[in-house]
This record gives sequence, structure tokens and C-alpha cells, in this order.
Amino acid sequence: MTSMQKNSQMSSSLAVGILLALAGGFMDAYSYMARGHVFANAQTGNILLFAVAISEGRPADSLRYLLPVVSFALGIALAAAMRTRFGHMSRLHWRQLTLLAEILILFGVSFFPAGQHLLANSLTSLACGIQVQAFRKIEGNGIATTMCIGNLRAGVQALHEYHIGHDREELRRGALYFGVIFFFALGAVAGNLAVGRWGLFAIRWDCLLLALPLLMMLSKPDESKEETK
Repeated sequence: MTSMQKNSQMSSSLAVGILLALAGGFMDAYSYMARGHVFANAQTGNILLFAVAISEGRPADSLRYLLPVVSFALGIALAAAMRTRFGHMSRLHWRQLTLLAEILILFGVSFFPAGQHLLANSLTSLACGIQVQAFRKIEGNGIATTMCIGNLRAGVQALHEYHIGHDREELRRGALYFGVIFFFALGAVAGNLAVGRWGLFAIRWDCLLLALPLLMMLSKPDESKEETK
């Protein structure tokens, strides 16, 4: 039995993973294109821009990059706390609660005007941190749906292993990683187009994207309570 077949949780299914990757790309495009060129997910980029601002003597400007990084970390901590607090609930899975929280946060972001980009970006990064912590696997494989660098490394490694050993499972795994990257990029395209049409309200479409995996998870009452590390 392959690792893809072992994990039957809806929260780690391919369909949910694709939707989350689309949403992740959408969020990053929204924050960058509509909210002052700050990344929602790519905290490496924000840390770089923060350091550049500091080196150029712009400490006040550096905060617009630093606070999203802090918010992203808080989102990770919040998701971990929700797992601890609600991990044993019988009616709802804790990941369903994290998705609901993410949707509500992003919907709230749509109401912040242009003069409040800092707060809007910080909340968007908070939502991204929740997602990256709560959803870490697709079909048994460790995959991020809000960033690409780890997926790129793992995808190339899997293809290398296939080249060496001709194990079709490695080829399938590599295709999975690159597929998630593709859908992340597709979500970014959709986010940019949505910003061009709906401006700051475009993030509401991302809320709809996130509502789909939430409904899928709610439709499977036998969602396993076993946690994947």
C-alpha cells in the first residue's frame, strides 16, 4: 500500500490540497498586488525587504514587512493552540475550525481601506500561518499549500529518486509536488485578475475558495482524529 493510499483523511486529500494551494496563491497575489507589495505567505521575501529597509535607514517603513512575519508566526501558534484545545472534539475536527477562522479573518480583511494596508496584510499573514500549520500533508506527503520552495525541493528530490531507482511511486510523488506548485501559481493568476477587477474586495473570492474544502470536510463525518506529524 502506498503512502498516498494510507491516509484517508479528507483534510489531507488531493482535492482539498488543490483548493488550499489555489487559495494560498490567491492570498499572496492579493497582498502583493493590492496591499502595497507585501507578501502574505513568502516570509523570506518579507524578512529580506525588512532587512533592506533597515539598512537604508527606513525603520518606520520596515514595520510593514516585519509585522506580517510576526503575524504569520502567531497564526502558526494559534493553529497549534486550536489543535491542543479542540483536538478531541467529536462533532468537529479541529482543522475545520481553523478553516472557518481563516475564512472569517480574510473576509474581515476585505473591509479595510487602502490606508490600513499594514493591518490588512498582518491579518492575511495570520490566516496564512494558520493554514500552513493546520494543513501539512497531502495523501501522506509533507506538502505546503501556502509556499513553494519546500515543494520544489521535495519534487526535484522525488524525480531524482525515480531516475535512480525507477520507482513509479517516486514519479507519482514528484508529480504531486509539482502539481501543487502549479495550482499555487494558478491561484496567484486568479488573485491578480481578481484584484484588477474588484480591488480590495477581491479577497472575498478567496473566502469562497476556502469554503469549498471546509464543506468537503464537513461532508465526511468519519474524519479521522489521528494526527499526522
